[in-house]
Amino acid sequence: MAKTIHVIGLGAGDLDQLPLGIYRKLKAASNVFMRTKDHPVVQDLINEGIQFQSFDHIYEAYEQFDEVYEAIVKELYAALEKQDTIVYAVPGHPMVAEATVQKLLHEENQIQIVVEGGQSFLDAAFNALKIDPIEGFQLIDGTELRTEELILTQHVLIGQVYDQMSASAVKLLLMERLPADFEVTVVTAAGSKKETLISVPLFELDRVTTLSNLTAVYIPPVREDNLLYRNFSKLRQVIQQLRGPGGCPWDQKQTHESLKKYLIEESYELLEAIDEEDDDHIVEELGDVLLQVLLHAQIGEDDGFFNVEDVIEGVTRKMIRRHPHVFANTEVDNADDVVTNWEAIKKEEKKEKGISEEEPSLLDGIPATLPGLLKAYKLQKKAGKVGFDWGEEAPMWDKLNEELAEWQVEMKEGRKDKSVEEFGDVLFAFVNIARFHEIDPEEALRKTNQKFSRRFQFIEKQVQQLGKPIEDFSLTELDEFWEEAKRQERE
Repeated sequence: MAKTIHVIGLGAGDLDQLPLGIYRKLKAASNVFMRTKDHPVVQDLINEGIQFQSFDHIYEAYEQFDEVYEAIVKELYAALEKQDTIVYAVPGHPMVAEATVQKLLHEENQIQIVVEGGQSFLDAAFNALKIDPIEGFQLIDGTELRTEELILTQHVLIGQVYDQMSASAVKLLLMERLPADFEVTVVTAAGSKKETLISVPLFELDRVTTLSNLTAVYIPPVREDNLLYRNFSKLRQVIQQLRGPGGCPWDQKQTHESLKKYLIEESYELLEAIDEEDDDHIVEELGDVLLQVLLHAQIGEDDGFFNVEDVIEGVTRKMIRRHPHVFANTEVDNADDVVTNWEAIKKEEKKEKGISEEEPSLLDGIPATLPGLLKAYKLQKKAGKVGFDWGEEAPMWDKLNEELAEWQVEMKEGRKDKSVEEFGDVLFAFVNIARFHEIDPEEALRKTNQKFSRRFQFIEKQVQQLGKPIEDFSLTELDEFWEEAKRQERE
């Protein structure tokens, strides 16, 4: 006969709320093991003559809850060595927020676990708060709270808020999503004679004096739209409304093709914000880039081809698959190993999709619409991976001088088309030198463009202060302003 642990729930309240069947099992048991005696019904059970052994001493012996639960399970198994059947009593219902019960159920052994009744604290909490969970409800462990998993439009009940420290941790996490003065309710000993409900602004959560292991924190559904602006789902709803019936005519008529230029513009504005090292500006421009992504995803959904979940799933799968050194057992020594693995995995993915393993060119995969300098940089980099590269600087300068000379010849001869081509060769040679020195030529030119704009605007301000048209100034005079701008930048 298999050894058996009868796990029974003590309910959420006092003796009057304990089911008759549970009461009889407790009375009939020769010895009862109880996770904790800190429960409203315990004193009543003692008065009824029920003897038990609690595991409260284990809580004092360990710092981490997982260690406590492991130790309790071990003691239960040890007790089973001396008898065939034991009773293990836990607060509430055994299947609600009871880690020890989950450990017992998932241990691989021949012990039979019989779970029996007991009202959970949820029923008592719903009654105390006068809420209907069918409207949408979340039960969350306060010790493992992740704010991104909160659904703020639903009723949220957070357990394991048992003292000032745990309440403070929960408070700080919630304040990432909710204002400091948002009202929450602290529910303690729900369903018992000692039941209390205290409503406080969020910032005072850790000052409530009734916190105990019988406490839960209730967050009512958020109704104000502006409090949901940090939610990704809210942004998606906004885009859907803009594109939907009664929405914005401009957004409704956009296509993937028409939005291309805006994505490029927003990307460059983001780069400018990064150069400015302005965090607020970066946040704003990242939002504009995200807006473009969501517009494209919404167009895909409207056309019935894909939606934003497909986009998110695709990039999540890609990141996990292409980083086996993080999400699997592959080992790497440096960043070069990461790149090598990345390329190998990309090849394998193409093979799985039925794309021919014999690629037409090593240069495949470089977008045709990249800016010229950036595309030249990537072409050279790909060719360099298979040895088509000088590897040292001197011949690169020789090549540059050769291209300069050829360009000058075409210019003198007045051959416009050829001179354009040769000038392109000059730029291409310059890109090669930049790459040798690990300089992104597109980034370098962008910084120079910004610098030119800055200095020219300084010239304009100086001219305006003198009250004459800029055309009335000689190049020498304008150059003096330019040099002054340079001097001020250096200082």
